[in-house]
Amino acid sequence: MKDEDSRKLKSAISGILIVDKPSGMTSHDVVAIIRKGTGFRRIGHTGTLDPRATGVLVVLIGPAVRLSEYLVCDKKGYEATIRFGSVSDTYDGDGKVIQTGRDIPDEEEIMTAMESFTGDIVQVPPAYSAIKINGKKAYDLAREGKEVKLNERHVTIYSFDFIEYNPPELTADIICSSGTYIRSIAHDLGQKLGCGAYLSGLKRTRSGNFSLRDAVPLSVLQKSFEEGNWYQYLIPAADALHEYEEVMLDMETEADILHGRRIPASAGDHGTLGKAVSEQGELIALLEFVPDTHEWKPKKVFYQ
Repeated sequence: MKDEDSRKLKSAISGILIVDKPSGMTSHDVVAIIRKGTGFRRIGHTGTLDPRATGVLVVLIGPAVRLSEYLVCDKKGYEATIRFGSVSDTYDGDGKVIQTGRDIPDEEEIMTAMESFTGDIVQVPPAYSAIKINGKKAYDLAREGKEVKLNERHVTIYSFDFIEYNPPELTADIICSSGTYIRSIAHDLGQKLGCGAYLSGLKRTRSGNFSLRDAVPLSVLQKSFEEGNWYQYLIPAADALHEYEEVMLDMETEADILHGRRIPASAGDHGTLGKAVSEQGELIALLEFVPDTHEWKPKKVFYQ
């Protein structure tokens, strides 16, 4: 393929890959692999996963990277494995055990304690986290032996459901708001029970509207890079915006939107935001409805 044709192809491709991230790899590592495999530079993701964690990582490609703030990924789902009886300095199995507790709790004690972790709660992130303090990451300060004090944060736990208990490990399903530290939930649950606990395993099962059912294992994706058929896993950017009203464009209205001009809305009621889609199915722009004039005006244009 000629360089010019390659550039045109890349400028036209915009979409989302839902990757099932393996353990032992950072989210940045996954992005680097996809960047190399696709040849695209404009690649990002909507939420970091710890290296130890597996599961759903939403990766944006091409102009779709500009969709990050509009994708509904603020609700996360996890399958967490919590080990009772010890406290880890990192709140997970990668850290050093700094304390052992009393006899591990029984199933009834655990289920009763779990009830206090639902709804709007306050938690303190682990000292070993990427939160910055005066420009330096907290985990770097912690590794240097310095005291790390992080501000508490308000998060929402929509559900904290018991799956199974094989002492000393509990497997639970957690649906929570973005920014929740599952390691802190594990640690705090152990503190409440008086026995100590840490997170021994974590799988993200959902990020917004995307779940493991949508995800492709990274190893499969890497093979598809070699075979040149990775596009089969790409979700078109327009399809990812489930909550937005679809506004189909013809050539004339597409030109209007691309030049920042308003277009008339069809008859009837409309939502606040819409997605402008070309005859070829490409996401052209995000739109804002103007009730006074019954028009759609461009809010963010992707192809100019």
